[in-house]
Amino acid sequence: MNYLTKITLVLVLMLSLAACGSNEASSTNEMNLVDEGKFTYASSGEFKPFSVTNEDGKMTGFDIEVAEAIAKEMGLDPVQKKFKFGGIVEGVKSGRFDAAVASHTITEERLLAVNFSIPYYYSGPQIFVRPDSSIKTLADLEGKEIAVSKGSTYEKTAKEVTDNIILLDSDVTALEALSKGKHDAVITDFITGKEAIGAGMEIVGRELLGRSDQAIAVAKDNEEILEEINKALEKLHKNGTLTKISKKYIGEDITVDPEQE
Repeated sequence: MNYLTKITLVLVLMLSLAACGSNEASSTNEMNLVDEGKFTYASSGEFKPFSVTNEDGKMTGFDIEVAEAIAKEMGLDPVQKKFKFGGIVEGVKSGRFDAAVASHTITEERLLAVNFSIPYYYSGPQIFVRPDSSIKTLADLEGKEIAVSKGSTYEKTAKEVTDNIILLDSDVTALEALSKGKHDAVITDFITGKEAIGAGMEIVGRELLGRSDQAIAVAKDNEEILEEINKALEKLHKNGTLTKISKKYIGEDITVDPEQE
């Protein structure tokens, strides 16, 4: 083998290795990330047991652990950002966060602003009142004062029966106010209400108002990260990680579509 042939083979080998390396890293490099190598996600930290803020300012809970598991699958470092729920979707849309892992229900209105992943859990809204209340159904709330969290889908439900709607920063704040004698009712996720009752709040659940698919929101122009998040969620569904996280924080598996059970 002459010198020129050797040089040619070395160059071909180098180019081949470089191509392999670029292919391995392509999925990460193609994603439009807030910070390279990091998965920056937003959650409210005010939606126990999905996200709650500890004394050190860090968030924990079902949503937070799901976000960390997704980041691990994508080979990225998780970076949590606490943000008021009502502004999270706009923060994702504007590029402030890579994603929202904050128990967002997929709705037509939100789909105008962001894209959603496949669902990572399933839930539904419920009416909560004080134990001495005669309210049992949505119809009973005609003209009553209903408290809901800002930016939630529950406001739309409340508007079906009343214009007297109080918007608060979080569902937990609304439930606390209800238990202390304020408002006629609160509409929120049945799991959050269940958690509040378990924590000693003087409230009870009434009519369930349907089901909802909860998913991760990403910016419209970031299709690459959406694809990677969906791949991660599919794997976490199949290997049982989501079920494990759900049972840890919720006490039951809410990650399986009830219509497919």
